[in-house]
Amino acid sequence: MNWKMNNMLKVGMISLGCPKNQVDGEAMLYKLINAGFEAVNEIENSDIMIINTCGFIDAAKKEAIETILEVAEYKNAGLITSIVVTGCLAERYQDEILKEMPEVDAVIGIGANNDIVKVCQKAAVGIKTSFFPNKCNLSIDEKRTLSTPSHWAYLKIAEGCDNRCSYCAIPSIRGKFRSRKMEAVIEEAKELASKGVKEVILIAQDTTKYGLDLYGEYKLDVLLKELVKIEGVEWFRLYYCYPQRITESLINVIANEEKICNYIDIPLQHSDKTVLKNMNRVGDGEEYSVLISKMRESIPGLSIRTTFMVGFPGETDEQFENLCKFVKKEKFDKMGCFTFSPEEDTPAYSMDNQIDENVKLHREELLMEIQYGITEEANKSRVGNVYKVIVDGFEDGSYIGRSYLDSPEIDSGIIFKSDKKLNIGEFVNVKITDYNGYDLLGVCE
Repeated sequence: MNWKMNNMLKVGMISLGCPKNQVDGEAMLYKLINAGFEAVNEIENSDIMIINTCGFIDAAKKEAIETILEVAEYKNAGLITSIVVTGCLAERYQDEILKEMPEVDAVIGIGANNDIVKVCQKAAVGIKTSFFPNKCNLSIDEKRTLSTPSHWAYLKIAEGCDNRCSYCAIPSIRGKFRSRKMEAVIEEAKELASKGVKEVILIAQDTTKYGLDLYGEYKLDVLLKELVKIEGVEWFRLYYCYPQRITESLINVIANEEKICNYIDIPLQHSDKTVLKNMNRVGDGEEYSVLISKMRESIPGLSIRTTFMVGFPGETDEQFENLCKFVKKEKFDKMGCFTFSPEEDTPAYSMDNQIDENVKLHREELLMEIQYGITEEANKSRVGNVYKVIVDGFEDGSYIGRSYLDSPEIDSGIIFKSDKKLNIGEFVNVKITDYNGYDLLGVCE
């Protein structure tokens, strides 16, 4: 009898942080299930808990540490036997985690994800593991067990980052930028379609850089033209598009291909030229405005999501006020904001003129207040419109769904009534009748 037949161990996973990390977690789950582990959703029902961590900013690190400590309480109570820590925090802090948290049985870097089965087998019999191979050992073409709802999924098209923003530790954690071969991406998208996935969200650290390392030029536009040929998938959505790499061709593909949502996520981070230069980023508010105008003119009803950082070292009151004016002018459909977090081993960590934490938080609050007003105005203008909506769930007598305007988990959505029973993942037409904060309200036609 082999190990697989003798030991049906139960493994659970908590995956923190970004969708890219979630996809890595899904690949590890696939390996474990294929090796004979049983995947479970509850901590108390597991033998081994994997915590797939994020380590991007202080808030993410704090969440990861708190999660590890919470799971450790289950181990101390005898409800689980082992704790395995993976992901960006593990890659970044390595043996420090084992040293500071003796309840943890294994800490492995992202280059060791392929060895997750051996790691968990050892953890189950009390053997501690600490293993950090080359980051490029992380395979970018892996089978995975989806952790998203059955009607939508992420599709990672590249790994790593070469941008070297001065505040960001991701290049040192994830390694150099590596595109997947187009054939592999297309094949995985076909497999997702065969499983009933209706919406595919393309992700990478820098999605618009796709193909440069393999083909010598940006190929996201070409990839999209191939993906839309796949039967079954009705929506393709784009995340993490850098402004300087949004080409004329890409804009045209989004505008002309019905299956590509008129939605794009562009992390601008700031609008002031000096702040952006200090961030080691390209462009300024004027250049961004030209790009945004061009995109809105070319793509009808375009929904733009962006993210800004406030409190970067040296950011003056005037520079922050200019950012506020920029947000008011451009009226982004979706916007996130976070405060600068000084990360070890990044240039911004030791920059002069660090901003007081209370000032950072106040600026974040002010910017989000501006955005809330913009969102209310936009939602009011949508009353009376009819949208194609994908059904995400049913709660308290109402259906919950999204139009092309909204991405799952990070954006708001549409709460609506229907006289007939609807299925999760079904597309229906919904007329907007009202709004409540960030959410739209409606009725199924």
